[in-house]
Parts: sequence; C-alpha cells; structure tokens
Amino acid sequence: MSGRTRLALSAFAATMMAAGALLPLIETSKWVLHAAFMLAVQCGVGALARRLRLARVLTVSLQVLVTLLTLTVAFAREHALFGVLPGPQAVRHLADLLSAGAEDVSRYAIPAPATDGIRLMLIGGVLLIGLTVDVLAVTCRAAAPAGLPLLALYSVAAGLSDGGAGWLWFLLAACGYLLLLLAEGRDRLSRWGRVFGGVSRTSGGLAAGLGGAGSTQAPVRTGRRIGAAALGIALAVPAALPALDGGLLGGTGGGSGKTGGGGTISAVNPLVSLQNNLNQPENREVMSYRTNSGSPQDFYLRILALDQFNGGEWRPSTRRLSDVPDRLPQPAGLDGDVAVTEIRTNITASRSYQQTYLPLPYPASEVDVQGRWRYEPEGRTLVGDDGQTTRGARYEVSSLVVEPTAAQLAAARPPRADVAREYTRVPSSLPDVVEETAERVTAGSANDYERAVKLQDWFASEGGFRYDTTVTSGTGTAAIERFLNDREGFCVHFSFTMAAMARTLGIPARVAVGFTPGTVQADGSVSVGLRDAHAWPELYFEGVGWTRFEPTPSRGSTPAYTLPDAPSQDPSDPALPADGASAAPTAAPSASESCPAQMRLQGECGASVATGAADSDDPGSPAGAVILWVLGSLVVLTLPLVPMLWRVRARGRRLGSSGSRSPADAAARVMAAWREITDTAWDHGIPPDESQTPRKAAARVVRLGGLDGPAATAVHRAAGAVEQVLYAPEPGAVSVSAGDVRAVRAALSASAGRWGRLRAAFAPRSAVRVVWAVSERRTEIGRRWSDRTERGRWAARLRRPSRQQG
Repeated sequence: MSGRTRLALSAFAATMMAAGALLPLIETSKWVLHAAFMLAVQCGVGALARRLRLARVLTVSLQVLVTLLTLTVAFAREHALFGVLPGPQAVRHLADLLSAGAEDVSRYAIPAPATDGIRLMLIGGVLLIGLTVDVLAVTCRAAAPAGLPLLALYSVAAGLSDGGAGWLWFLLAACGYLLLLLAEGRDRLSRWGRVFGGVSRTSGGLAAGLGGAGSTQAPVRTGRRIGAAALGIALAVPAALPALDGGLLGGTGGGSGKTGGGGTISAVNPLVSLQNNLNQPENREVMSYRTNSGSPQDFYLRILALDQFNGGEWRPSTRRLSDVPDRLPQPAGLDGDVAVTEIRTNITASRSYQQTYLPLPYPASEVDVQGRWRYEPEGRTLVGDDGQTTRGARYEVSSLVVEPTAAQLAAARPPRADVAREYTRVPSSLPDVVEETAERVTAGSANDYERAVKLQDWFASEGGFRYDTTVTSGTGTAAIERFLNDREGFCVHFSFTMAAMARTLGIPARVAVGFTPGTVQADGSVSVGLRDAHAWPELYFEGVGWTRFEPTPSRGSTPAYTLPDAPSQDPSDPALPADGASAAPTAAPSASESCPAQMRLQGECGASVATGAADSDDPGSPAGAVILWVLGSLVVLTLPLVPMLWRVRARGRRLGSSGSRSPADAAARVMAAWREITDTAWDHGIPPDESQTPRKAAARVVRLGGLDGPAATAVHRAAGAVEQVLYAPEPGAVSVSAGDVRAVRAALSASAGRWGRLRAAFAPRSAVRVVWAVSERRTEIGRRWSDRTERGRWAARLRRPSRQQG
C-alpha cells in the first residue's frame, strides 16, 4: 500500500472518528452511514485524481463537484436536472434546507430529531471537514494542521450538546488525529530510506541498527508513546481540576445537559417524536389534572401551534415573547355573540416530563405557575425561559370553552387580510394533487365551514384511510402525496394534510400539537400518558377564532359543531334515554364519550343500557325470590355476550347448507356468504362502504386487511359471484364455499393482533345490525298499526247506523 493511500484511509478514519461526537445530538444514527458512504466516494475521487497526477487545484475541484452531486442526489433529487445535476431549483432547495436546519438546531432539545435540514447540516459538515482534512493531510502532505478542522468538528458537537460530548468521544477523535499523524510520519520516514534505529542488542550491533525492513519501528514506537502520554494528560488534567470539569470534555459542570426523561415529547417541534410516544410499550403518565369542565371529552391540552409550512415541514414561527400577563387577552377573532364558558383546571406534570412549552387548554385566559415563563401572544403559549421546563410543575389554569354553533361558523365573515396572507400560504413544491383532491372532496359546499367539515369527515370515515402508527413519519410535501396515495398513517399525517388542503381552499389553517383528554381515574383526576400525544388541525373563522377539527379516525373526539343536527326527543327513538333517567355525571365516560369519532359516524357505538335490580316488597316464598335473583344475575352476565352469540348464530345461518338447489337458493347463499365476509371485515376494523361495487369493495378489504394468497383470492372470487348474481341475466352455477369465508376470517384475524381478535370475537361491530333491524321492525309495526287503525276508523264510519226512524 502506497504512502498516499495509507494517508487517505487515515484521513477518512480520522474524520469519521471525530464525527462520532455528533452521535449524541441526534435521535437516530442512520445519518452516519450515509455520511460515511458519501465521504468514501469523496476520498476515492481524490485518490483516483492523485493517482492520475492531476494538479492539486483540479483534484480539489473534482472532489468539490462530486460532493455537490452526492448531496444533490441525497437531498434534492426531485428538484435536480435529470435527478443528479444541481440546477437553480436544487440549489434553492438545498439553501432552504440549510436555513431550516439552522433554525432546528436552535429550536430542538438534545437529542434532536433527524429532520432533513439537520441531516443536511450534519452530513454536509462532515463532508466539508473530511475534504479539508484530505486536502491538508493527503494532497498537501501536512497532517499536523489537519487537526484544526477535526478539533472544530468535535468542538461544535461539544458546544451543542452542552457537556453531552464526554471524554469517550474526545478520546475517539484524538485517536483519529494521532492515527493521521502516525500515517504521515510513516510516509515521511519511508521516503528517507534507511533510518538509524539505535544500536541493536542482538548480534550485529550498529549494522543491525541500520537495517532495512524494521528500521522505521523505533520512531513510530516513540510517536505512539508520546501520543498516548498526551492523551492521558488531556483526560486527567480536567478531571483533577474542578475549574475545568466542563468545556470540550463535558463533565458535570454547570450545563443543563440531558435529563433522563426518555420517551416524552422533548422537542420544541414535537411532530417528529409523536410516533415514538404512540408506540411506547408502556403508557407512562406525563401529567394529571382535575377540571370542572362539563365536556371532558373535548378537553385537549395544547403545547404549541405549527403555523409555518415551507414544503419540508410544519414548524412554529419565530415570534417575540413578552412577560406573562395577569389576564391573557381576548382570543383573536372571537366575537361576543359566541357562547363562552370559563373553567378552572389544576395540572401536575410528572418529574420525567421535561418540555419547554407549558401544556394548556386552549384558549387559556389566566395561568398561575411558578418559574421563569414567557408569553407568546399569537399562539397563546407559555415558553420556558433560561432553562425553565415543565418537569414537576404544578399550575392552575383558567380557560374558555368556546361553543360556536354550526350556523355561526357557516355565517363567518372572510378572514382579515393579514390572517389570510399568513395562514393560507403554501409552498410552490406542494403537489397539484393536494389542491385537486381538496376541491373534489369539498365540491358543492356553500361556505368554508362546510368545506372544513367535508374534509374532516373524508379523512375520518369516508375516504378509506387507516390509522397506523408504524407508517414512516414526515411532514413535507412528499409525505403528503404519499399519504394521499397510501391512505394510511397516524395523527401527524392526518393533521398536516388536512391543514395543507384547507390552505389550498383559502381557509387559514395551522397544526396544533399536544395531548388528548386522557383517562379518568377512580379518584376523579385524569391521567395523561405518552400514548395520548396527538396532533390536530386548527382552522380560523372570523367571529369564532381558531377552531379545532378532528380528522384522525379512532383518536380524540369529534367537535360537536361539526356533527349533524341531533334528532328530536322522540320517545319512540330507542337510542334516547327514557324519562327520569339520571343526568348526574359519573367517573367513567359514557358510551358516546368513550366511543371513537369514526365509530360514532358509522353508528357502531350502540346504545347505553343501564341495568339495575328492583327491590320487591312481595313477602312471597324465598324460593321465588331466589329464582328471580338467579335469573336477573344470568341476564346481567349474559348481556355482554349477546353480540358475540348473535354473530355466531348469524354466521352459522349464513354458511349452513340448504337442501334446495334451485338457482334462487344458490343466489341467496352467495349473497349470505358475501354479507358474512363484509361483516367479518367490519368486525376487524374495516367498515363496509355500500357505495362501492362488489369488485371495489373486495379490493378495499384485501388492501386494508393486508390479505394475500388464498384469502385474497377467496374475497375476489366471492365478489365475482356476487356480481354474477346481481347483474348477469342468468347467473348460472355460482357459489361461494364456506371454506372461502373461513379462510378470509382466519386471515383477517391473523393480521388484526391480539386486541383486534378479542374485539372482533366479543364485541363485533357488525352486531349493530341487530339495532338497525329492531328499529326497522319497530317502524314497520308502527306503520302497519297506523294503517290498520285508519282502516278501522273508515270501517266504523261505514257501519255507523242511521239516526232516521223507519
């Protein structure tokens, strides 16, 4: 191996060893692999150019060009010419990412998320340092000055981590520099020829000291010893002197450092850490509260609002802070004719929850909290000052419950010019499909309120979206387009996509981040855990202000002002409580409150049934009382099993064989088997869509259920048989075997997980058909009774005797 090749490898290793100090700054370490690959390409181009004996300027120019090309391919491929060449749009995109990365560095806590901007800064910085080291140590053969860029790389990491870059990373970076020096020394010595290594203790004496092959070992050994001694002094002196316990070697000095919260939303822009919190194996409590709110299901705790969309991500705008006033000002855009109720809440944050922003119900009107907090008026948020966090905080909040009606929102005036200008801005890189989809979904709407409700309902129930926390996160334009195509994601995807679509329609929108209401405890308090982390869109309506919407299915609660008008208090309606029912609140949420928004829209929540035992004053025989108690207990114990028993009976009836083999019976069996497949899919979380053809419905079940192989084939075969029955003039010999239905059921059960299988078995969603059937039967009986009563009246009139005497 030649001396320059050895130097090039040492320069590469030294740069990557120094870059290790950056690892504690970022949540993930995948960027290091990308940086190592791109740095290897850069060093390889330099080695090839030097082997061709090109001029130094040309060698460095080639390395710079290759570095720019690799960065363009990695971060701006969609904007580059032919996907490689950095044209004006690619350069502008890279500049925007660098600007975003600079803001993220000053905004996120350590460890920060690996956003595109931060990744570009990290990888670009490593490549820049690597190029400088390669030019100094290899091209110019001056390894000693190459330690300055390596020291700069480590110093940046130590400064950003505020003491988090400890002695281990310093030792690794220093070893890399010593490796580079030793490689350069070996290269210099190899060009001197024979080197005197001292008088040999073996036979040969002075002649052996002038030997050839091993003559360079003595100076190299001496250099290693000097390097080891220097490293020992560099590590030992700061540890021995208390005044030097911080600085570049970290330690436990006055820096705030990183506390051991772990798993909480620790970034100022929490969208990027929401996925980690939602997938935590333990729903650890981050705070608890007590409130006198009359609508606990709508009690969202808001951290901050992300109101700036640059195409790469949603982020909060940089705004001026002020002292926290005794009474917060009136919310922007709220008129006096909107119903408002003020409530009080006491909140206690966990010791493990360390967040710069103070979680508050929106809009807060008064906050009593100890510590150094500042007020941001536009987002109505409180921000910690000088290291102040929420860790262990106890505070009391007065907030407003704004209750607009649908009519008030529909009659909202156009937003102010400054609000519309700032909150309807979308980047030029936003795909056209976003605006086209928004216009298609909201077609026929008379106002912005109807458009917003249609967008919410399309995401929550009508668009075929699936809630999945394992989907790759992202908040840029590419993530929006991917989400609209795949139709699967979690609250981050639903919130920023709806906000972007609302902006394309001219509706001011932003994304709020915080927590859903939490879980009521036995003592009346409410516990908020990691899995309650959530994001939702806020849309602005003049006269009402910023208004919450909930597009994410199975999360949070749908606002009352977006639901259809409630039915009249008809005593015959089975879903309404009987007269005299208690209206007192309970510690446990009601069925309508605990039911997810998407299930409420589909009518799957059923009716709440209150059971109780009536005391008897009859002094009858004890045997009769015992029998009544036993029967009552059996009824109470059997009631929860009624949906399961109904599904078992319905499945057996649909799949049972029939003795008749007429075409009509065959068609009926096909339709019964198809109904069983759709109900099974419904039980496993795939609600039926009656507007779709059987073929499209089958494709939807296969896609949302993750079916493949025989199960997918069985679903498509059943759909084909249904189309034959419904549309063919003569269906012929069509059938769907019970084995096909069982194969589909087994595949759906396997992909649903343990909780999904238990829910499908003991609380099947399709059991709501019983309620529908009872309601239809009651309506039919009422109609028949009405017709019979009317006919009886006419018959009575015809039979009425005449008053005239004969």
